[in-house]
Amino acid sequence: MLKKLPVILLLIFTSCISAEDQFHDLLDDHWEYSLQSNPLFATNQGDHRFDDRLPESSLDALERQYQHEMEFLERLESLVRESLSEGDQLNYDIFEIQLRNSIEAYELNHHLLPLNGWWDYHATIADLSNRVPLDNTEDYENFLSRLSQFPAYNRGYVERMERGMEIGFVRPKVVFDDYLQSIESNITENPEDHILFEPFEDFPGRIADEDRERLRTEAVKILEETVIPEFRNLRDFLRDEYIPNSAESIGITDQQNGDEYYRHLVERYTTLERTPAEIHETGLSEVERIREEMMEIVEKEGFDDDFDGFVEFLRTDSQFYAETPEELMKETAYVLKKMDGKLPELFNTLPRLPYGIRPIPDHLAPRTATAYYSRGAADGTRAGYYAVNTYDLDSRPLYEVEALSLHEAVPGHHLQIALQQELDNLPKFRTVAGFTAFTEGWALYSERLGLEAGFYEDPYSDFGRLSYEMWRALRLVVDTGMHAKGWSRDEAIDFMAKNSALSMHNIRSEVNRYIFWPGQALAYKMGEIKIRELREMAEQELGDDFDIREFHDVILLSGSVPLSVLEDNVMLWVRG
Repeated sequence: MLKKLPVILLLIFTSCISAEDQFHDLLDDHWEYSLQSNPLFATNQGDHRFDDRLPESSLDALERQYQHEMEFLERLESLVRESLSEGDQLNYDIFEIQLRNSIEAYELNHHLLPLNGWWDYHATIADLSNRVPLDNTEDYENFLSRLSQFPAYNRGYVERMERGMEIGFVRPKVVFDDYLQSIESNITENPEDHILFEPFEDFPGRIADEDRERLRTEAVKILEETVIPEFRNLRDFLRDEYIPNSAESIGITDQQNGDEYYRHLVERYTTLERTPAEIHETGLSEVERIREEMMEIVEKEGFDDDFDGFVEFLRTDSQFYAETPEELMKETAYVLKKMDGKLPELFNTLPRLPYGIRPIPDHLAPRTATAYYSRGAADGTRAGYYAVNTYDLDSRPLYEVEALSLHEAVPGHHLQIALQQELDNLPKFRTVAGFTAFTEGWALYSERLGLEAGFYEDPYSDFGRLSYEMWRALRLVVDTGMHAKGWSRDEAIDFMAKNSALSMHNIRSEVNRYIFWPGQALAYKMGEIKIRELREMAEQELGDDFDIREFHDVILLSGSVPLSVLEDNVMLWVRG
C-alpha cells in the first residue's frame, strides 16, 4: 500500500485541479518542452537558457520527440473539452490540430525527407550569426559552442537521409542539379573568408581587446577543424551517396505511401478537407479568371490579343530591369516606405517591431526564391527582415516589386507575424503557430490591398500584381498536376510559361520548389480565396457598417489559425 500511496495522492491531487488549470499546465509543459528540445527556437523567443546548444537531430531524438507528443496528446484527450471556457475550447482545438499534424507527419516518415530546398538545416547554420544575439563576450562564446556542435547536428540529418534511402523514401534527382552550390559556398580554403567568420571582424565595442583576439583565434580553429570539414562531409555524402540514389520520378505519390503522405501535406498546408483533384479544378478556374483580367491590360497597351508578345516585351525590354543591385534595393525601399504611410488607413492595430531590407546571401541567391521574410526576435532585440534576391537582375523585373514587397513585408508577412508575436492575450504556443494557409493567404491578400492604398497605378505594375496572383493560382494546378496527376516537369514549366509573365529562370526555380516541397505551395491561393470570401460576405452583411480596419483586427488578432477557425471568427463578428 505504501508504494501505491504516491500514485493515489497524485490522482487525488489532480482531481482537485480544475480542467482549466490542467489545460493551462499542459500548455505550459509543452511550451517548456518546445524550448528545451529546440534551443534555436528558444533563442528566437528571447529565452537564453540554451544559447550554447543546437537541437538534437538524430533518429533517436526524433523518436523521443514523437513519444513526448503522444504523451501530450493523451493528456489533452483526458480533459473534457466542454468543461473549458469558450476561449480555451478554441485553444484546445488548435493545440490538438498541431499535435496530430506532428504525430501523423512522423508516422508518415516526413522526418526522413529533411531537405526541401528552402531554408534547409545547413543554410540555417550558415546564417546563424543573423539568428542569435552577438552583443557581448558570452554571446560570442555561445555562438562558438553552437558551431562546434555542427558535426553532430549534421550527422543526425545524414542519418535520417540514410534511413530514407534504405526504405526508398527520397527526394527526386532533378531538384539537385545546382543544389550542391549552397553547400560548396561554405567550403572555403581560408576560414577567415567564411561567412561565419564575419562577426569576428567587427566586434561590439563592449568586448575587450584581449577577448577579441581570443575569440577570433577560437573561431579560426573551429571553422578550420570542425565547421568547414563538416560542410565538406555533407557535400560528399549528397554527391556520392544520396543524389545517386535519389528518385527518378518527380511525384511524391510515386514514393512509399506517397498517396497518403501527399493527402497529409495537402490537408496540413491548406487546413481544408480538399482532395488534390478538387484543388486542381479550383486552380484551373482561377487561372481562367485572372487570365481575362490580364488580357484587359494587354489589349489596352496595344497588343490586341497577343499575350505572348506582351509577355516577351516585359521579359526583354531593359526599362523593366534594374541595372545594379542597389537600384533594385532602392526601388524596394521606396515602395515599402510609401506603404508604411498608408497602414493606418487600413489597420487599427500595428506591430511595434520594425523591419528592414537586405539582399539574400550570395550562397543562397542562385537557387532560392525572388524574396523571403525572416521573422524578428519575439523579445524585440532583432528586427524582422525582408530579403531581396539581387542575383541575376535580368530575372527580377521592376514591375513585380510592388506586389512582392507588399507580400513579404507590409502589410504582408512582417505586419502579420510581428503582430502575432506581440499578442499577450493568447497562450504562447499561439503566438508562434504557423498555419501556412493563413500566413501565406494573408500575404497574398495583402498584395491586393495595394489597390486600395493607391499602388499599381502603372499598368505594367498592375500586370505584375496579376502575374503574381496568377503565379499562386498556377501552383494549385502544377503542384497537384505533378504530385497527383502524373505531370512531367516540362509540362509544369510550359503551363506556367504560357499563363504568366514570370521569367523562365523564376519558373524553373519555382517548379523545382514544388517538386522539392510538395503541398506547401497550395496554401497561398487557398488561404487568399478564403479571406477574400469572408471579406465579401462581411461587406454584404454589414453594408455601410463594414469597417476595413475592424475586419483586419478580426483577421489578425487571433494569430495564425486554421481557415475554419478564421471563418468562425468572422461570422461571430458579423453577427455581433
